[in-house]
Amino acid sequence: MRVVMFGYQTWGHRTLQALLESEHEVVLVVTHPKSDHAYERIWSDSVADLAAEHGVPVLIRERPDDEELLTELKNADPDVIVATNWRTWIPPQIFQLPRHGTLNVHDSLLPKYAGFSPLIWALLNGEKEVGVTAHMMDETLDAGDIVLQRAVPVGDRDTTTDLFHKTLELFGPITVDGLALIASGRTDWQKQDRSQASFFHKRAERDCQIDWTWSAEDLDRLVRAQSDPYPNAYTHYKGERVRVIKASVSDGIYGGTPGRVFIREGDGVVIVAGAEARRGRSHGLRIERVRTEDGTELPAAEYFRTMGGYLT
Repeated sequence: MRVVMFGYQTWGHRTLQALLESEHEVVLVVTHPKSDHAYERIWSDSVADLAAEHGVPVLIRERPDDEELLTELKNADPDVIVATNWRTWIPPQIFQLPRHGTLNVHDSLLPKYAGFSPLIWALLNGEKEVGVTAHMMDETLDAGDIVLQRAVPVGDRDTTTDLFHKTLELFGPITVDGLALIASGRTDWQKQDRSQASFFHKRAERDCQIDWTWSAEDLDRLVRAQSDPYPNAYTHYKGERVRVIKASVSDGIYGGTPGRVFIREGDGVVIVAGAEARRGRSHGLRIERVRTEDGTELPAAEYFRTMGGYLT
């Protein structure tokens, strides 16, 4: 089939690579301009560069809403559009233009975790598996009928970085396999159960700030969710912002005021955490490694040289 690709960052790059290696003909690529957004500077393999290397025409757009783009799409005469990690709404006059519509590839198990940063939100919420969904685009973002869906388990100590690499491997195969089903004439796709749908916003700096009234289990997931190269979970100590690089739930139960720098345990320092801490019913968060504002990374026991004081 003749394919137009809408894609961005490493997800789009991996998908385009699979399309270029497939039996299909990529006739046009549309991608976003480079961004300074913290979450768009990482996993930033260039879709535009890959297309150019293979002689595929490229258009750069923030939003696909201009007449020039629509004209170019009509001239490309696609059988199908493939969209991967496209960051803005695609209007009906575009996603309905190809003979077979538009196949969108999204890194969650839809209908859950539509929208942005699905792997981070899923890890924060303690999901046992994550995955990738190929679905037919309609007017509601990430709500179209499911063509294919594939899942991978979330390990007990997985970070978002681990989940990124696990799910990235699915993007190329699920795209090519989805196109094979479309080319075969199949249209009996699975409707999404909208009663199970959830939609999440983009992550921002505030979302990384530690709230010590959260349980230690939730904070452990926050630290793993904001793993390098993502912006790290952070707190403040004696007026300095401190990024928490590695942490885990304490072995012991420690009572007191959330945020208190309490006791050394193993290779880390336990911080009192959780709404039930005052009643002595909560585990603490054992911080093991931190990073200071100047980029210095060190063991928590070296940073917190004395016990006492509070993280805010």
